[in-house]
Amino acid sequence: MTATDPQSTIRNPQFTVPYGRGELQFTLPPGMRGTVVEPRPVPPVTAVPAAVQAALATPYGPRLRDLPGVRPGARVTLVVTDSTRACPDRLLVPPLLDELVAGGVAERDITVLIALGMHRAGTPAELEEKLGPAVLGRVRVIDHAAEDPAQLVDLGMTSGALPVPIVLNRTAVEADVLLATGIVEPHQYAGYSGGRKTVAIGVAGAATIGATHGPRFLDHPGTRLGNVVGNPFHEAITEIARRAGLAFVLNVLCDGDGQVVAVEAGAPEPTFDSLAAQAARLYTVPVPHAYDLAIGGVGWPKDSNLYQASRAASYLYFAPYPVVRPGGAFIIPARCEEGTGQGTGERNFFAAMRDAPSIQAILDDARQYGYPPGQQRAFILARVLADNPIIIVGATDPAVIRQARLDTAPTLAAALTQAAAALPARPPDAPPLDVLIVPHALLTLPVARGP
Repeated sequence: MTATDPQSTIRNPQFTVPYGRGELQFTLPPGMRGTVVEPRPVPPVTAVPAAVQAALATPYGPRLRDLPGVRPGARVTLVVTDSTRACPDRLLVPPLLDELVAGGVAERDITVLIALGMHRAGTPAELEEKLGPAVLGRVRVIDHAAEDPAQLVDLGMTSGALPVPIVLNRTAVEADVLLATGIVEPHQYAGYSGGRKTVAIGVAGAATIGATHGPRFLDHPGTRLGNVVGNPFHEAITEIARRAGLAFVLNVLCDGDGQVVAVEAGAPEPTFDSLAAQAARLYTVPVPHAYDLAIGGVGWPKDSNLYQASRAASYLYFAPYPVVRPGGAFIIPARCEEGTGQGTGERNFFAAMRDAPSIQAILDDARQYGYPPGQQRAFILARVLADNPIIIVGATDPAVIRQARLDTAPTLAAALTQAAAALPARPPDAPPLDVLIVPHALLTLPVARGP
């Protein structure tokens, strides 16, 4: 839905935001009025398996079974998203395997490669939930390891204005056929994820991940949420995917409730372009002005750790135009049961946030010396925190969140009181504080029209 008119909102309405696998319901305290923004309503796909079959039957370019290289004896690598992505891979992978087998590929020659980037490996239970037991018993499934030289191949440098090393997983690069799944959704750096990113970052080495997420990319004005035009990050990962030989993708687009609303397949770039255009129409929502405070919902699986959940603040901060006034807090309900995160990238992020003498020092040090992969999240959060505090609500271990220089509150009511108290004093006749409520903050691009 589009933003609701604050003046027409009923008195003390009840709002809902995701929290873990459930949700939180709340009302705003006196002196506040809320505006809710959500992705535009689009009818969900009623039968996802049938939609997947239709996409595979009518892809952009040749069918998978007809691709050059799909033949008996061919080695095929299928790169799939990890457990931090809400991509329904258990519905996507089996039809892809069937299509490969129809082209003559033996199941023993197919490897499913989990695109971990610098995140932790999934547990057996997470892997079964992600892929389903049938896939695990059908083909080889392995994890990418971005810091294992034996797994990596160096393909040189990209050719763009900001060159980066191309270091990728050997199993991906040396396959006769390379394909990938993915979910197209707003992304802080790539504009939109999906398409090329599952391979270009998900199975890249630490050198590639670190370079593409460095300050020279993240400070570039084209590296913006929802933007691919003049975006050097998008250009770099598109070239990396081409150089890797990515030949085919099966991608989905989901609404704020995680329901699939579109499925496309085929050559990576036209498939991505089609879904990114649909995503822009789905996720971009106008709002009338900037707000005093914002509540950003995340939900499972992104709120399992601070590294992922904190994206709610940065996505709203780096919207095409600021939607929260300087000094106004971003409030994020997130369990963060894994603390700040357990992978190498997450540990680098936490160390930077915890150990720096100040927020400004995080920015200065990054711009002067660069940083290891994962620490880009500290750089991005420092840019947010320079203007706006962030309050995490309902964290399992609030102490570790505070070590990362973010504020905490046990409830949304407490967070709202805390955020309001930090704003400049207001006269008794001042209008109510405007609170922007974004239940699906990682899937919504609110665009402010005025101050």
